[in-house]
Amino acid sequence: MERTGERADPGQRNVVNRAASDSRADRLASGVRARRAAVLPGLLLALMGVPGTLAGQLPGPLVTGDWLEQRLGDPGLVVIHTDSRRDGYDRAHIPGAVFLATSEIVVPGDPAVDYEIPPADQLVRVLGAAGITDASTVVITADNPLAATRLWLTLDWLGHGDRTALLDGLQPRWQAEGRPLSDAPAPPAGPGGTLTPRPRADMIVQAEWILARLEDPGTVLLDARPTEEYTGEDGGMGGMANPGHIPGAWHLYWEDLILDRRTDPSFLPVEQLRARFEAAGAAPDRTVVTYCMIGARASLTYFVGRMLGYEMKFYDGSWHDWGTRDLPWVRGPSRR
Repeated sequence: MERTGERADPGQRNVVNRAASDSRADRLASGVRARRAAVLPGLLLALMGVPGTLAGQLPGPLVTGDWLEQRLGDPGLVVIHTDSRRDGYDRAHIPGAVFLATSEIVVPGDPAVDYEIPPADQLVRVLGAAGITDASTVVITADNPLAATRLWLTLDWLGHGDRTALLDGLQPRWQAEGRPLSDAPAPPAGPGGTLTPRPRADMIVQAEWILARLEDPGTVLLDARPTEEYTGEDGGMGGMANPGHIPGAWHLYWEDLILDRRTDPSFLPVEQLRARFEAAGAAPDRTVVTYCMIGARASLTYFVGRMLGYEMKFYDGSWHDWGTRDLPWVRGPSRR
């Protein structure tokens, strides 16, 4: 079900024996102490307000570890570590990174199903408290790739997408490459500039918008759920919804766009990503709409589509909305 695939902390799924865990913890602590000095000077300059090298123009919505490491401590850069839980952040994180819980950027309610974008004023308050302003260049990292892409989507909706990027490979790859780590919490954000909301109202679509375009060849629906949810073999959220998918939707599972969700959530090469989108009906002259069960998994598909330059829209209510209403649905592997 969606709640397992989207909201579980990856660290909870890796059960190891105590001896191996202690050994890794010792190595990590040693690495934290050894590498902290590599970025401390830049962080101190930032805290004192000393001008540094500007974070500069992002190369795109995805940045490498090299790009980020060269800019750590830059006063214009805000690194956000987001996840549903903060235990991974507390163990080790990118120096200067601020933790932001996923629950802070979705509507309040049942965390298993209530996952939609909240009002803009709530986001401005939460993101501003994390140090993000109109002038900030934001880089997002996480242990869970879906937490990272959901935050990127949220900032894109708020009008800050062109100044926000994901760290390719996120925390697993950063740590595997032996890059700087810290176990010290980031200092509170000081008084800064304004974060002006510019919501992209046309980016989020509702069920009625999709229903009116089910036969439109210029609209492509991408279902990011696993096969058993797309076909309805899962019983429809365990009986909570109709089993199946929106008529005409293509199946493009989100995990097929990255290397490995746990050990290396780096994206596939661009040419492979484009080939998978094209095989699912995407084209430069078509509008691509992504959905899943509650709006987490489809955020990764949305991010990839935006990175590839497609006209993207997002059905935030997803199957939790469509599948619980009196709307058409298809059971089985066929699109229609």
